[in-house]
Amino acid sequence: MTEHEICRCPWLDTSKPDYVKYHDEEWGEPVYDDQKLFEFLTLESAQAGLSWYTILKRRQGYLDAFANFDVKVVSKYDQSKVEELMLNSAIIRNRGKINAAINNAKLFLEIQQEFGSFSDYMWAFVNNKTIVNTYNELDDYPATSAESDAWSKDLKKRGFKFVGSTICYAHMQACGMVNDHSMGCYKRKHIIDKYQQS
Repeated sequence: MTEHEICRCPWLDTSKPDYVKYHDEEWGEPVYDDQKLFEFLTLESAQAGLSWYTILKRRQGYLDAFANFDVKVVSKYDQSKVEELMLNSAIIRNRGKINAAINNAKLFLEIQQEFGSFSDYMWAFVNNKTIVNTYNELDDYPATSAESDAWSKDLKKRGFKFVGSTICYAHMQACGMVNDHSMGCYKRKHIIDKYQQS
């Protein structure tokens, strides 16, 4: 099968190699590593009002700016660091989103203390099992779900910022809490088979 014959999700712009790589190697793969989860949560929050590809292109910039997403380091960022980041063209220079990343890092650590890991806390919202959906067309995809609504509400209650239900659902898709690869996408079955879920 050639590259052009591989069937992928309808939302993917296959003319962008870095986007294809992200879809093929990361999107929808279950994530349990807290550092990676903090990375995705920070990137998803930065995405608010923008396209995911806008953030994906700046991922290395975010890795550099946010200490490879070391949550303990980011939680100690002060206002002088915020001012420095506001001059950093490698990331989205939005003061609210930068402050949110630091605020969320502090609260992320609190969740780790309370639940043992952020992963354990997060996955409980889907009963520790990937929800497998059955979408075909772009119009089939929802922006939110009952689970993302519940998780968003809980995060907001804890003081997290830029964690609306749409952002939470995008995070759930990215981190494999839901398998939203389309019915025709080769990755859908790959993930089901790999994690023995139906």
